[in-house]
Formats: sequence, structure tokens, C-alpha cells
Amino acid sequence: MNPTARNYFDAYKDTEIQTADQGKLILMLYDGAIRFLNIAIDNMDFRKYDIVNHNIIRAQDIITELMLSLNMDQGGEIAKNLFNIYAYIKKRLLEANIKKEAEILKEIIKHLKNLRSAWEEAIKKAPTSNQTIEKSTQKATVGFNIKG
Repeated sequence: MNPTARNYFDAYKDTEIQTADQGKLILMLYDGAIRFLNIAIDNMDFRKYDIVNHNIIRAQDIITELMLSLNMDQGGEIAKNLFNIYAYIKKRLLEANIKKEAEILKEIIKHLKNLRSAWEEAIKKAPTSNQTIEKSTQKATVGFNIKG
């Protein structure tokens, strides 16, 4: 991509982020984390560990942002469950980065896709209904198998 095109792309992404509602921002965060983890996986075979490390750290930063965005006072049990899931994912990301194990990253991607799916379903059903979001995220957290 040439420099001018990259500037337009960056400006477009900035505008998209600034005008997105909270639900869409969460989906974008999940998409970003998944994208970064796929880049890390793709570079493990080539032993480009600097790229692997950089992209895992970017995914960790996104998970941290998701943790910080939780409203623990109003979110109740769902917020606590999500916080615990995010903490588990961060732990596994650290482990994957230390061991350079693609299988751990694939596990994390699976969890992130399930969570993203739940959010997307909730947003489609009732964009302003916290109850719908709560039910959808409950589905994503039920049976979440934390390996440790």
C-alpha cells in the first residue's frame, strides 16, 4: 500500500472508530484481537518471533481494553464472568508468547469468536437492550472450558 493510500485508510479507520456505537466497538476489538493472533500464528512457522511477539502483545492490549470497559457495578454476574474469561485469555496469551505455541492461540481465537458471536447476536436483536446482551453473553460464557 502506498503512503497516500495508507493515510486515507488510517483516516477512514479513525473515523469509523470515533463514530461507532459501543456494541460495534466491542466487535471491532474482537476482530482486531483475532486478526493479530492469526498474524502471530502465520509467522510462527517462519520463526519470525519478533512479529509473533508484537501481535500477541497487541491482542493482550485489546483484552486489557475489554476488561477495562466492563462496568462491574451495573454488569453483575455477566461482567464478573467476562472479566474472569478475559483474565484467563490474558494468562493463555502470555503462555503462548513464552512457549511460542500456535495451538494455544488457536484455542484463544475460538473463545474470542464465540464471544464475538454472542455480542453480534445481542446487537442485532436489540441494540439498546442490556437484557438481550446479558442473555447472549451468558450463552457464550456457559460451558467456557478454562484450561490451566
